[in-house]
Amino acid sequence: MRNIQNNRQATAILFLHAQTPLHPGSGTALGVVDLPVQRERHTQWPLIPGSSLKGVLRDACRRNSGDDDRLFSAFGPDAREADKHAGAISLTDARILAFPVRSLRGVFAWVTCPAVLERLHRDAALAGFGNPLPAGLPAPEGDCCACAQGSPLLVENDRLVLEEFELRRTEDCGPLADWIAQHGLADDFTRTRFQSHLVIVGDDHFTHFVRHATEVVARIGLDSEKKTVKRGALFYQEFLPAETLFYALVFANPSRREGHVNDAAGIMEYAVGGIPNVLQIGGDETTGKGFCAVRFNLSQEGTIA
Repeated sequence: MRNIQNNRQATAILFLHAQTPLHPGSGTALGVVDLPVQRERHTQWPLIPGSSLKGVLRDACRRNSGDDDRLFSAFGPDAREADKHAGAISLTDARILAFPVRSLRGVFAWVTCPAVLERLHRDAALAGFGNPLPAGLPAPEGDCCACAQGSPLLVENDRLVLEEFELRRTEDCGPLADWIAQHGLADDFTRTRFQSHLVIVGDDHFTHFVRHATEVVARIGLDSEKKTVKRGALFYQEFLPAETLFYALVFANPSRREGHVNDAAGIMEYAVGGIPNVLQIGGDETTGKGFCAVRFNLSQEGTIA
């Protein structure tokens, strides 16, 4: 183990809870969906690129405090002076943690899987949180799943139906649901609901849901005089549904700006203090897309594997 504090580095986990549909776009595509969301190459799980997230955080801090030394120290100078120094804040891509899926009962479930939880456990340790997740995490396979006993999602005989899949409850995930609700969600109503609506499914089922249970919306441009569709103005855009939950790691180093002295803790305090409770991330900002509730968890342990 090497000590973060000895290396003068502060760390945090940033949780993002989508309040409205979210489009972290990847540009145009050749498939049926013209504007898909960004996905990991090897898993096809959705993500929010770290560069996009850093830009959103920078803009939020600028609105809160203006263009001052702290902004440039934390996030780096403007593009025309990019060669002078690097910013002190580093962010990873925001990775998927829980995905909302339609349920026959209970409206919808938040779905996650063992592979996601193992990665969260590893990433949390990297950020100096030690072994944060409850011991003995469920690892269902096939048509088995884990959810709270007496969950509103259950139909009968400890079974539940998510999209077209009928699953059988074989384990409880109460301690994990409590941990995520406490650390990742910002309001009491959602925390309470999450504790009874979290479902852990097998990795293959999770991958199917995040690939095929997103929202695909037809977008149309009209001719202002004829009120008919403009030529080439019909396209399909993919959104991640509201209630999707992401997390990212945040690392703060001492200021690299010449003549400006600020330690890692001060940089992190500035970044956290300048970010509102809700951020707007991704495309279609003017139509209300991408509102995300923000929850920061600062590391107290100060160690990194």
